[in-house]
Amino acid sequence: MVQQPTAFYRFKKWAGRLAALFLLLTACFVGALLYLSMQSLPAASISQTSQMLDLHGQVIDTFHTGENRRSVPLDQISPNLVKATIAIEDRRFYDHPGFDIKGLGRAIVANTVSLSAKQGASTLTQQLARNLYLTHEKTWQRKFKEAIYTIQLEMHYSKDEILGLYLNQIYYGHGAYGIEAAASLYFNKKASELTLAESAMLAGIPKGPKYYSPYMDMKNAKDRQLTILSIMAEDGVISKMEAGKAYKEVLQFQPLGAGNQTGFAPYFRDYVKYLAVDKLGINEQLLNEGGITIYTTLDPVAQNAAEAAVDKELADSDGQQAALISLDPRNGYIKAMVGGRDYKNNQFNRVFADTRQPGSSFKPIVYLTALQNGLLTPISRFKSEPTSFIYDEGRKVYKPSNYNDKYTNDFITMRQAIASSDNIYAVDTIMAVGADKVIETARKLGITSPMSPLPSLALGTFPVSPYQMASAFAVLANGGKRVEPIAITRIEDRSGHILYEAKQQAEQVVDPANAFVLTSLMESVFDTGGTGNRVAAMIKRPVAGKTGTTANDAWLVGYTPELATAVWTGFDKGRKLTVAEAHRAAPIFAAYTEQALSAVPPKIFPIPEDVVSVYVDPASGKLAEATCSAKQLEYFVKGTEPVEVCGEASGEPGDTSVQGTGESKAAEERKSWWNDLKRWWQHD
Repeated sequence: MVQQPTAFYRFKKWAGRLAALFLLLTACFVGALLYLSMQSLPAASISQTSQMLDLHGQVIDTFHTGENRRSVPLDQISPNLVKATIAIEDRRFYDHPGFDIKGLGRAIVANTVSLSAKQGASTLTQQLARNLYLTHEKTWQRKFKEAIYTIQLEMHYSKDEILGLYLNQIYYGHGAYGIEAAASLYFNKKASELTLAESAMLAGIPKGPKYYSPYMDMKNAKDRQLTILSIMAEDGVISKMEAGKAYKEVLQFQPLGAGNQTGFAPYFRDYVKYLAVDKLGINEQLLNEGGITIYTTLDPVAQNAAEAAVDKELADSDGQQAALISLDPRNGYIKAMVGGRDYKNNQFNRVFADTRQPGSSFKPIVYLTALQNGLLTPISRFKSEPTSFIYDEGRKVYKPSNYNDKYTNDFITMRQAIASSDNIYAVDTIMAVGADKVIETARKLGITSPMSPLPSLALGTFPVSPYQMASAFAVLANGGKRVEPIAITRIEDRSGHILYEAKQQAEQVVDPANAFVLTSLMESVFDTGGTGNRVAAMIKRPVAGKTGTTANDAWLVGYTPELATAVWTGFDKGRKLTVAEAHRAAPIFAAYTEQALSAVPPKIFPIPEDVVSVYVDPASGKLAEATCSAKQLEYFVKGTEPVEVCGEASGEPGDTSVQGTGESKAAEERKSWWNDLKRWWQHD
């Protein structure tokens, strides 16, 4: 008879089999872990929002493909936010290997008791795996992949790295991805600046971005905040007193959409994007997904002043357009730019439109040429009367006229010609120095538009852009030094590495003494009798400039030591300007200049060493003595000042009436308070 196996024998047999199976499964598990540890995670395409910043580092524009995200290191995220997020999403985050069985059971019990989703069931690592690599479909295949990716994340990254990735990836509602974008959206803060109350509010949003949004339902948001604060107190992260205080804190939410700068400096922002992509080689993908930072020169104070000045002056106009560009002549920074009105319907930037004639605003370049070549001085005189100019070796005749055919019918100085914008004097000057020389000077100043060497060039009868005119006048404001205008100072990638940095160099293209003498002459435009006098009371500081008017265009291009500004007004379709419409550029310039510099003390244009000042008899142009009928302070390049002294009967008999007018004008000019201040400062 065969003996049957005993119970012990059968148990031993099955125990051996189970042990072998366990060892096999353990080996498979270890092998799987080793395999996963050697496998790379799929490439996660995490786009980042690129930013455009103004001169003070404030965001003026963002670029993204739908996900507004700015990643920041974990050490730049408020500890309050980190603790609040762990409390509500994964209380045992630092204790589990990616899966929290104990936490899952506790969450099920807590949620069942409270009849709400009080505590999360997925760990932060699981949520990160889902957001980085998977869709949100509920299938077993997706769950399996999530588990695999969760294991790999825990293998490849530290807990802090996983937490940092999570906080930069998660959606906080209203287009904000990541905590940096959320802090900016809700509180206009950086993630590092969030308080406990703000952190508890934001940490509750990802569970239901619409349901828990304080913009959508404040009660739900506050209830969620209270839940988070209570858990933090329960876990000993904060005290109950701190929790209560944070819950009662009145949060200062930023109005939804307040951070959207679509209406601010739109023409400037378009220009910067054009420069970055078309000139500096930043491709569209890098711009929209790469998280780059573009640092610009825009001064928000100046920009607001520019937009306000244009809007106010043209508020009642029938379609009249305007352009304004303002530079810091010392470094070339474009501080403000208005390319037109109604950007929403017309994005054409008139600052760069080189189809408008500058008119008389070009005359200073003619006079600068004469001063530079030593052919004329401030007291050089031409007769203001109807004149025919013969040129092209006697084959052609040019007959310019003054505005409204008004002439003094006598000799006037360069200062008087600039102040009154006398056309005859300007053409006399270009005939004396040569149009080719004037073009040469214009090129040195940065004017690149086509110009013909004709007598009419003196009156600005060629197309040019406000950008070029502001650039040219900035040279005068900067003592003859040209600095290329820039709108971008540097561009950095998401890691802070510099992709581009502007290299500014100043080039001395005009003698400083001549630049100052011309500046002094152009100050007369805003004195009594000058074409800009109507806005002189609006400007409480030394300013030089020149008006310009054609049938279709009105200009004022001027500068202080801190700003060089070109203002153009007109119509897009060539409609002629009425008298009232032709006088709108000057008020825009004046209102803008004074407001943009409201926090800057008035500053006198610095006098170079090669400039001398003497009192002259305005009637004769000779040195003035006590016996002269009048005297006027005038500046000269050293060596060009008059040496003859006026006699008791200064001037010629034929000059008496006109020069008497000049004396009266000079006396009134000296009434300007800042001229008095300047003379007091420079002369005892």
